[in-house]
Amino acid sequence: MSRLFVTGAAGFIGSHVCEALLAAGHQVVGMDNFDAFYPRAVKERNLSGLRGRAGFLFAEGDVERDPLPLDGVETILHLAAKPGVVPSLENPVAYMDTNVTATARLLDQARREGIGRCVLASSSSVYGESTPAPFAEDAVADHPISPYAASKRSGELVSRVFTHLYGTRIANLRFFTVYGPRQRPDLAVYRFTDQILSGRPIRMRGDGSSERDYTYVSDVVDGVLAALEWTGRAGNGGTEPWRVFNLGGGGQVRLDRLIALIGAATGADPVIERVPDQPGDVPVTAADLRRSERELGYRPKVGIEEGIRRFVAWYREVHGRES
Repeated sequence: MSRLFVTGAAGFIGSHVCEALLAAGHQVVGMDNFDAFYPRAVKERNLSGLRGRAGFLFAEGDVERDPLPLDGVETILHLAAKPGVVPSLENPVAYMDTNVTATARLLDQARREGIGRCVLASSSSVYGESTPAPFAEDAVADHPISPYAASKRSGELVSRVFTHLYGTRIANLRFFTVYGPRQRPDLAVYRFTDQILSGRPIRMRGDGSSERDYTYVSDVVDGVLAALEWTGRAGNGGTEPWRVFNLGGGGQVRLDRLIALIGAATGADPVIERVPDQPGDVPVTAADLRRSERELGYRPKVGIEEGIRRFVAWYREVHGRES
């Protein structure tokens, strides 16, 4: 049993990770600042399965400025971030503050407390639009095309400095379009499901040919827990103490196919309005999973058809909408 500190604990991925850690017998100290990016009630619902459980403590606070509850903590899972490509175009400084400065502060506090293991959430956005697909972790990734992507890549580089100078063992996880129950309301799978079941048209950007490597949340949780184990053996036997890992779904899905799959799962015919492509978005994401499979044992299990069915079932359970 370990005592772990999880930032972004009330978020989509964070709440699922906390539940899995508790199920594995760990003690979890969660923290979240309930950023107004989406309604607090959504995050409170995410926490409902955690509050009151043995081994779980929660502290409301901001990693960038508030005291961090690190007493007795052995490992940190830093999942908190300011998300979203589109809003980062309007407020790039806020993204640097939250995703870079706060990460540096957390890592500095960790090394001062003698905490030598960290798992950090990054993003497939760091690859930009010039990296050949499928994206391999050793690609240069120095041409991000949004402030969000630049902030996540910067956070990775900051973490590398802490490994180099202070010996912190760090796994950086590049998430590829994670979806599933509790997904943020602004993301495509949730938004399209809501629009279809509400009888509203879907605003499809471009001609539908853009592709994403969609990753079901339970697969990402498996990858996070595998990375946590990796930090326990990193640096031993000549292995690197700092590493980047892709966590993807194992295949690419066109936007028009995604919409069709959601329509099939809801039993409704989507009404589509075409709008121009969004600046800052990349045309394709595709994860090369060979390193993650070799070093983490990561193998995604939930395909897009099953994942969409599960998501729509959850959405109906929460919102009670029928087609």
